[in-house]
Amino acid sequence: MRFMVIVKASNDTEAGVMPSTEMLTTMGRFNEEMFKAGVMRAGEGLHPTSKGARITFAGTEPKVTEGPFAVTADLVAGFWLIEVASKDEAIAWMKRAPFDGGAEIEIRQIFAPEDFGEALTPELRDQGERLRASELGR
Repeated sequence: MRFMVIVKASNDTEAGVMPSTEMLTTMGRFNEEMFKAGVMRAGEGLHPTSKGARITFAGTEPKVTEGPFAVTADLVAGFWLIEVASKDEAIAWMKRAPFDGGAEIEIRQIFAPEDFGEALTPELRDQGERLRASELGR
């Protein structure tokens, strides 16, 4: 099972406050442990929303809103993509993440092709597999 682990933004991440060398070292060890265990597929931090934009699709023309955005529970500061046997295993790994001070993460399962049932035709399944293979081969 694949999961996206969403690291929630804070006032510090939105202000562009970079992690200390100590935090980067600790996070590096945690990430390396997950890679060696075959759990981590990807993980990155994100720039603050002041460097981003939102696109809202309503009506005939998409609306672009430039950041920054107010710090709310929906802002993301980073993520991991992990692959584990269950949600419980994902939780067990993420409880070990080196955060403190009120940090919050969210764990969400990623859809697998079989989750879409008959709506995912063989042609659509083949297309998705081709796209994933080309991305991995970059």
